Amino acid sequence: MGELTRIVPFEMVDAALAETGAVQQRLRKIPARVVVYLLLAAALFDDCGYLAVWRKLTASLEAIPVANVTGTALWHARTRLGARPMQALFDLLRGPATAIRTAGAHFKGLLTVAIDGTCLDVPDSPLHRARLGGITNQYGTSGYPQICLTALVACGTRAVLDAAFGPRTSGETVYGTRLTRSLHAGMIVLLDRGFSGNPFLTAVAGTEAAFLARISAARRPPVLERFEDGSHLSRFGGLEVRIIECEITIITSQGRTTGLYRMATSLLDHHRYPASDLVSLYHERWEVESAYFAIKKSMLGRRVLRSQTCAGISQEVYALLSAYQALRIAIADATGTTPGADPDRGSFSVALRCARDQIVRAAGIIADTAIDLVGTIGRAVLDQLMPARRLRVSPRAVKRPLSRYAYKSLRVDRHTHTATLNIKILTPTPTS
Repeated sequence: MGELTRIVPFEMVDAALAETGAVQQRLRKIPARVVVYLLLAAALFDDCGYLAVWRKLTASLEAIPVANVTGTALWHARTRLGARPMQALFDLLRGPATAIRTAGAHFKGLLTVAIDGTCLDVPDSPLHRARLGGITNQYGTSGYPQICLTALVACGTRAVLDAAFGPRTSGETVYGTRLTRSLHAGMIVLLDRGFSGNPFLTAVAGTEAAFLARISAARRPPVLERFEDGSHLSRFGGLEVRIIECEITIITSQGRTTGLYRMATSLLDHHRYPASDLVSLYHERWEVESAYFAIKKSMLGRRVLRSQTCAGISQEVYALLSAYQALRIAIADATGTTPGADPDRGSFSVALRCARDQIVRAAGIIADTAIDLVGTIGRAVLDQLMPARRLRVSPRAVKRPLSRYAYKSLRVDRHTHTATLNIKILTPTPTS
């Protein structure tokens, strides 16, 4: 894994293998430890088959005898390993990858995290269709079978704290409930409307983590007490919450758009957590979308997963999450050495390209006597820091038109696109 081997060292891989009983019982041409690194490398080279990834891993090892393997041998090695060692490795890697001083990671002392779901395409085989089904519309069943991936992401670093996945038919709230095992006091969880049901919010509150969730505008919770910041006390079943109603206006070169939003939070102290601060904080929920973009676009290139079996899909997803987490740790470590550097400014694409180069060159696997906390990947990230984040808005426009000439009709210069955001806290009208 090149320099990423320092983040995923041999001892960590061996611990995951030992924990799951996956250490080979006899000497093999492809040991279990090597298979783990092959799977991690394959997550970084989305456009290659496993045999091509093997050749990249061994390209710079001319001085070392390397086994001559076939694609079939690699398939048998991956099948013997199974998914549990990769899950155990992800459990060792997952976490916020942040410190208390990391810019943008905390809100008034609370670690800011978000839960959301996305879908990943899997190969269109009879086995996957039988287990996962397909996308149905008025024309019948179409598209690839999909799995639903739901992740708990640290907004400050976009690192993954936990993840759960399975058939899309179960829904993201089912997998989101499993993620409550990783919630605890000292966190604030940002949730969209899909996770705003009473059972899920009650489960989150039971972990002692705070939450801030957007709720449907059609939902009219009772007003029990009004606060001076414009919010009011209410109740969802047996759970006390504060309700914040606001009007958000976005002004761009395309005009003005105004929307009404209603949010619920378990932070009842309106003096310490004013409504305006919470509304501004909710914008950080977009960081989980950025994490999914890095996984699906930068790493996968919007491609379908490789594996033809259900166990192989699980193995591949855990390898994908582990490789993603290793890159996020590298970015967080690098930006942590520069005062005031926000991990948001660290380019995931730069880290990914540099990590690929390190793998092919087999460089940086063994650390020198003087430990370099930044490393080659970190220096590449710091040398190409992105500018400070502009206000994130998503104007209604076709991002991928059928004709390239259709871009002219958008009349939006995406290189200089700016926006202004106005927030107005609303006071609810009394209900009889």
